[in-house]
Amino acid sequence: MANQNLTNAKKAKNDEFYTQFPDIQKEVESYLEYDPNAFKGKVVYSNCDDPFESNFFRYFVLNFKRLGLKRLIATSYKPSPVANTQLALFGDDVTLRPVKGRPKIVANKFIINEVGDVDGDGSFTLEDIAKQLRTNKNNEWTPLEGDGDFRSDECVELLKQSDIIVTNPPFSLFREYIMQLFEYSKQFLIIGNMGSVLYKEIFPFVRDNKIWLGNGFHAGNAYFATPNTRDYATGVYDQKTGLVKFRNCIWVTNIDHGKRHQPIALMTMAENLKFNRKMQGKIVYDHYDNYDAIEIPFTNAIPSNYDGIMGVPVSFLDKYSPEQFEIMGMCENEDLYKLKTKFYTSAECKQAYLDKFGKKGVYDLNASGVLIRNGLREKVYQRILIKHKKK
Repeated sequence: MANQNLTNAKKAKNDEFYTQFPDIQKEVESYLEYDPNAFKGKVVYSNCDDPFESNFFRYFVLNFKRLGLKRLIATSYKPSPVANTQLALFGDDVTLRPVKGRPKIVANKFIINEVGDVDGDGSFTLEDIAKQLRTNKNNEWTPLEGDGDFRSDECVELLKQSDIIVTNPPFSLFREYIMQLFEYSKQFLIIGNMGSVLYKEIFPFVRDNKIWLGNGFHAGNAYFATPNTRDYATGVYDQKTGLVKFRNCIWVTNIDHGKRHQPIALMTMAENLKFNRKMQGKIVYDHYDNYDAIEIPFTNAIPSNYDGIMGVPVSFLDKYSPEQFEIMGMCENEDLYKLKTKFYTSAECKQAYLDKFGKKGVYDLNASGVLIRNGLREKVYQRILIKHKKK
């Protein structure tokens, strides 16, 4: 049933996106700048990546010695549209010959224990890995018994053997995927969307500094290759490049990097009102009606001289430094963080909708921070609740 559910999820959500090599390179290098030994002696596992097409596999195998890896493991979920054709590893569009007694197309497992110049041309390339895999010298290339579901017994066994998980997991299964990583106490560097860290199962890890955002995609925009050429509800497909653009994509990790220790330069409340262009002409620093906190509409408008709780945009997490701020919780329905000062009745929610929109409806005031402006109750966008760290 688990495998079928994953199949259905992938079909329904269309999770088949392939991360670009430069994005992986840029992200991993940022951890090495902070700690050159971040991957030294470690077993890296990409458990949602067909080795035939994965740029995660390509990056780590080509940088195996430089990173000082002990082992690299990659497994695929199921045959992709280019599975068992090797677009770069074994040559251009060379289809592998079927082996007797084995299906032509299978979920694959690669285990790399060493790399080197096999053909003696003075350089190490993917072709050297291909030759090592063909002769099975110290490296392993075998089909998986199952379909490669990351929750399957054989993939969990590989997970147990690993130190760091680096991959682009199915967005539709992000909750389950990351909870498995915590269950087995693994370091990880994975891709998600900004909304994924707000899930009620995951945000407590963010609050407690057990996970954080990585170095990040440029301007929060990520471009993925995909074999599916249809329109996307959350992304834009470019027929010329074959890439799908997604906004608000993030790297989620528990590996330290330098960016998260860089404090934000702040001004006082008065300075923001005078000099911050985004704040000019705005009604700012209002107190919430249902939280003992003030509204901060922009991250760069966080005042340096306010000691209480502040509601900031979710984008704040990309600039969050644990030495500068403490995350208290977030605005949400269930009061999971015991920060609400008021709950609204059904009648109040209906009246707020009527007052704001002039017709019958329900304004879910309990789902967010609420401001009273011009006599009307208004919800704000999702807010993270923070305060300055005590020095």
